[in-house]
Amino acid sequence: MCFRRLWLHASRTVWCLLVFIAPLSTVAAETHAGCEQQFAPRSGEPGKDVMWVATIDEVVTAMLRVAGVTNRDRVIDLGSGDGKIPIAAAKQFGASALGIEYNPQLVQLAECHARVEQVTDKAQFQQGDIFQIDFSDATVLTLYLGPTINLKLRPTILNMRPGTRVVSNNFDMGEWRPDEVLESDVGNTRALLWIVPAQIAGEWRFTEVGGTTSFDVELRQSFQFIEALAARGERLGVREGRLEGNRVELVVLEHQPVRLIGEVSGERILVAEVKDSSVVRRYIGTRR
Repeated sequence: MCFRRLWLHASRTVWCLLVFIAPLSTVAAETHAGCEQQFAPRSGEPGKDVMWVATIDEVVTAMLRVAGVTNRDRVIDLGSGDGKIPIAAAKQFGASALGIEYNPQLVQLAECHARVEQVTDKAQFQQGDIFQIDFSDATVLTLYLGPTINLKLRPTILNMRPGTRVVSNNFDMGEWRPDEVLESDVGNTRALLWIVPAQIAGEWRFTEVGGTTSFDVELRQSFQFIEALAARGERLGVREGRLEGNRVELVVLEHQPVRLIGEVSGERILVAEVKDSSVVRRYIGTRR
């Protein structure tokens, strides 16, 4: 009987200790220091495609600002690591954000940080391969991957919705020139911004709205730049062409250069001829 009482007393003591310790360990984990202690691999640890290096906080903010992130955006970070970019997008800008990360330990770390910052309703994380997961719903895509991986992703990125903003920490996209570069004094880094252009290469016929004028042009496209020289018949050349998402601006080489500004809408281009800062004529372009 004495042994039974002693055993029951010891059991109650152990149970009480467990009840007392468990909340303390949970509290410790739900701080940034606790998250780092529990889940964080070392910076520079090799991953599937690149090694993980934490992004400097000031650079995270600069990347999101150069992309013009707002609470209407869907920000997706490829190779999200410790989750800084999705968490900042949610907390600082009110955006919906997703981080895609191959390392499951880093996913746990990012989720822990999101809980600490109380943004789990806006910032989520998914473990997986960035070359296998569909991220086409992003309005802003962020990268810190390296030039080789950027080039491998480039065809997929160029097929995303025109107007999608793409920001890379430090690394370029080869001959696809950025639309804007923001230099940072912190860590000698830079944020490079691209705006995915509409695909309009080919032959087009532009017809005046409410008029009888029409002309044919050939558009040759190199990323966001458009240019083509006249090659036959009545087809006209183009120079100084530029795309910013669906917005297009170009100069048609007619009897005299004609500046057109407009918007790509599916298989049509709606443009207006601009002369002396006033709209003169409107055209609808259709593919031939």
